[in-house]
Amino acid sequence: MHGRGPRGGFDGNGGERGDGMGRGGPGGRGERAERVFGRGDLPLIVLALIEISPRHGYEIIKAIEERCAGAYAPSPGAVYPTLTLLEEQDQVTASDSGSGKKLYTITEQGRAHLDANRAQVDGIFARLDMVARMQARRALPERLHQAMHTLKHALLLNKTSWSDEQTDRVAAILEKAANEIVDGH
Repeated sequence: MHGRGPRGGFDGNGGERGDGMGRGGPGGRGERAERVFGRGDLPLIVLALIEISPRHGYEIIKAIEERCAGAYAPSPGAVYPTLTLLEEQDQVTASDSGSGKKLYTITEQGRAHLDANRAQVDGIFARLDMVARMQARRALPERLHQAMHTLKHALLLNKTSWSDEQTDRVAAILEKAANEIVDGH
């Protein structure tokens, strides 16, 4: 297979080209952002998701989008050729699920390939988690961004060494605030 060009889409090697963002970017679909997948990453993440549980192509797209907190979703034009490639490489099998959709299941050869590339798979998942954290931060209201900025500066204003007493007092304040935010009080 040949790629569709440098601005995005399937590259013929199971990855995405261009900005790597597919149809979802931060703040909405179609916006550009940092690259999510490197060359060869998409087949590994697709295979890893199928290892977790058999899936349809659409479910793979949704699983990646959910993992990125909605900041990124690969295009069907990247995922479905990747599934075909994995099937041709005997790393997945496809069966009719009764609804006319193919259900993809990992093979022993696919498991062996994942095991041989586990560090790279873990790195890809870590990047997806980082994208989700960045998306969550972007979703914060501006007033909270300003309050975090003010807090950072208040901590940095102390020009002397922190005494144990000061450290304990400030740590207790921050921990109390964090607990109240989490608990909703």
